[in-house]
Amino acid sequence: MYNPNDKIDFRQVKDTARGYEEILIRRILPHAVKQGSDYVSINPTRYDRNLGSFRINARNFKWADFATGDAGGDIISLWAYVRQISQVQAAQEIIHILEGA
Repeated sequence: MYNPNDKIDFRQVKDTARGYEEILIRRILPHAVKQGSDYVSINPTRYDRNLGSFRINARNFKWADFATGDAGGDIISLWAYVRQISQVQAAQEIIHILEGA
């Protein structure tokens, strides 16, 4: 079980998240649509009404908002971006979800 006072091993969080892509994407972006190897969603951090510019690669969690240029390379950065929290907080939330999966 994870203790919030423990040091976060970001690599371990990312490695553990593999295989839980669908659960994590649905949790953070419930209206995302799977298109090939990507999930496409509106960007919840801005006024975005159309699918297409915000994409997440389902295999490696690299993500980008092609309308704003915002991008990241893993599930932790995606989680932090969408929730507008630090990467430490994002990793903690992901750990908590994965413990219940």
